[in-house]
Amino acid sequence: MNITKGEDILTLVGTERNVGEKAPDFTLNNLEDQAISLGQLLTKPVLLNIVPDIDTRVCSIQTKRFNQEAASIEGAAFVTISKNTKEEQANWCAAEGVDMEMLHDTEFTFGRNYGLLIESLGLLARSVFVLDKDGTIVYREIVAELTDEPDYNAALTELRKLV
Repeated sequence: MNITKGEDILTLVGTERNVGEKAPDFTLNNLEDQAISLGQLLTKPVLLNIVPDIDTRVCSIQTKRFNQEAASIEGAAFVTISKNTKEEQANWCAAEGVDMEMLHDTEFTFGRNYGLLIESLGLLARSVFVLDKDGTIVYREIVAELTDEPDYNAALTELRKLV
């Protein structure tokens, strides 16, 4: 799959995941250095918010928006995944007042397993996945232009159907 960044065409590396498929398990560390697996999250529907770099404007806007929405949607888990280090994520959360679960994919294991790795830039593609409690992907958006925001309303509408 390809996306763009301005005039540049970027190829995503890894296994593309689609609606209707079981989401593959993953384990990434959070800000407390705890290993968090998808299996642990699936006690309720999950929204995976994937951003290229938390320290950039659009990624910040996107993560703050989902963090804000998390307060009004009970019975769902909201998780942000980025390539940033634990320290970068912790500093950003402290500065922005965000308390969402943050997972770091510095080795790009998640990125490859979900077909989201932009190898040429060392980033993850901006995307949103909504999973039901069984781990089935019910919504997926891989944003076609890396610098655009996702369709918040579409993702949140699908999530609300599950809670």
